[in-house]
Amino acid sequence: MAQSTDSPIDLVSAFAGITDLNFQLPDPEDEQIPELDFQEQVDNAWLVCDRFDLQTEIWRGRILRAVRDREKKGGDGRGTGFLNWLKEREISKSQAYSWIELANSADTLLEQGHLDPAAINNFSKRAFVETAKSSPEVQQLVTDAAQKGDRITRREVRQLSDEWTAMSSDLLPDEVKEKAADGLMPTRYLAPLVREMEKLPASHQTALQHEITENFDVDTVKQVTSDARSLAKYLDAGAQVQAFNQTSLDLEMALEEALRLGCLNLAADLVKQASQLEQIIAKVYTTWKRLGSLADRLYVDTGASTPNLRSLLNCLDRLSGEIIEVPLDDTGDNIVRLKVLTNLD
Repeated sequence: MAQSTDSPIDLVSAFAGITDLNFQLPDPEDEQIPELDFQEQVDNAWLVCDRFDLQTEIWRGRILRAVRDREKKGGDGRGTGFLNWLKEREISKSQAYSWIELANSADTLLEQGHLDPAAINNFSKRAFVETAKSSPEVQQLVTDAAQKGDRITRREVRQLSDEWTAMSSDLLPDEVKEKAADGLMPTRYLAPLVREMEKLPASHQTALQHEITENFDVDTVKQVTSDARSLAKYLDAGAQVQAFNQTSLDLEMALEEALRLGCLNLAADLVKQASQLEQIIAKVYTTWKRLGSLADRLYVDTGASTPNLRSLLNCLDRLSGEIIEVPLDDTGDNIVRLKVLTNLD
C-alpha cells in the first residue's frame, strides 16, 4: 500500500473544532432533561471521542512507520531497534502494524484524491478501518458518500459493500440484478449468496442461479445461500476424506441425491465430521507414538531408586500401550478402549 514519503498530509484541519475533550456530559440523575436531549448529548460526546480515536491512531501509525523506516535505513537490518522501541512503550508488534496499516490507508485515500481531509469527520473509527480494508470500488462508494456529508458507520460501509458485491457479480442473473435495483430485494441478502457461490464449481452455480430466478423471494434466497454454504462444505470436506479414496464412491451423485431428498445440510455435516475424525485419529497416533518414545527413554534412564517415577510410568501404561484406555467420567465406569494396529513396519 502506498505511503506518504514527502510532506505529511495535514489532518489537523480535518479535526478542527474537536480539539477539546472538556465537554460537559448531561447529569444522568436529572429528570428535567428530556430523554431525547439526553441521548443526543451523549451521542455527540461519543462521536467526538470516536474522531479523536481515529485521528490518534492514524498519527500513531505514521509515527511508528517513521521509526520503522528509520531503523530500516540505519539499523542492523533485522528491525531490532524498532522492536525495542515497541517494547519500551509496551506496544505489541501486531498492534503496531495495525496502526501503520491504518496510516497507510488514510494517506492513500487522501493522496489519491478519493477523500477530502474534512470528510474524515464523517467517519466513525471502525468505519474508517472497515473502508481501508475494502476493495477500491467500495472505497470509492464510501468516500463519495462521506464527501456528500453522510455519516459513515460500519453499517453504511457494509451496506455499500453488499451493494457492490451483488450488483457487480457475474454470478447473479441479470433479471435478479434488475429486481434488486428496483428495490424488490435488499442487497444484504444477495451479497452472502454471491460470496458462497464463488466457492462452487460452475455446474453447481448454474442450479442455484436457476432456483433464485424461478423463485425470487427472501426465503428462497436465504435457502439457496444455505444450500451453497453446505455445498461448499461438502465438496471441501469430501476431497479430504481418505476413506473415500479407495472406493468407487461417486461423491457428485451422492450430492445430487442429498439435494433431491432435501438433506444436504445433514450430508455436508456428516462428511465434515468424517474429515475431522480422520485428522484427529492421525494426530492421536503421532501423539501416542511420542508418548511411548518418551516413556521408553525415561524407563531406561531410571531404576529401582526412583520408585515414584516408575509408578508414574506404570500409570501411563494405559495410554502408551497397544491398547489405549480413556475413562469418560470420574467414576471410571465408562471407558473407551482403542487398539492401535498399524502396518507401518
